[in-house]
Amino acid sequence: MKRTVPTPNDITGVILAGGRGSRMGGVDKGLAELAGRPLIEWVLDALAPQVGALLINANRHREIYAGYGVPVIADSDPGFKGPLAGMLSAMREARTDWILTVPCDGPLLPSDLVSRLIAALASSDAPLATVIEGERIHPVYALVPVSLEKMLAADLAAGTRKVADWVTRHRPALADFSNQPRAFANINSAEDVARLATQLMQPR
Repeated sequence: MKRTVPTPNDITGVILAGGRGSRMGGVDKGLAELAGRPLIEWVLDALAPQVGALLINANRHREIYAGYGVPVIADSDPGFKGPLAGMLSAMREARTDWILTVPCDGPLLPSDLVSRLIAALASSDAPLATVIEGERIHPVYALVPVSLEKMLAADLAAGTRKVADWVTRHRPALADFSNQPRAFANINSAEDVARLATQLMQPR
């Protein structure tokens, strides 16, 4: 029996901006600029029309993020334990039965991300869904029921830190975005910023 799947209004979109930005010299990635705009703005604009509610997970510069009119939540554990900690906080805060997590440094977010994740979930018996592009899974883009909150809390307490480990453990449904190979590019360096700025000027 296939599980009940959400509609867009049943989903809270969660932008994960809680990291240290260690690969960019400590820069808060969500506030790094691309083509004159902070990355968080690119992601908010793309995600907001696709979901019923929004949250931003941030552990620094929370007052700046709050200026976008979206609730801002910190990791419940202040130890910078990675995106899974942000996901757990979002599960506890969300007023919907589902969350969709996306990274703050993915400015080319597909406009059909939610609809295709829902479709993948509907065609499977999996408890959650994520993205595959070519042969690469992008587990931070995950559609997850908040009913998994206790399980995630236990896994974090047991030492799980990698999103890929936790998401793939659930044998997720996979939404295939092989036709959008640029959609999940992210930013880890100044060179990545320059590359994506060039891509934004090209047809998608």
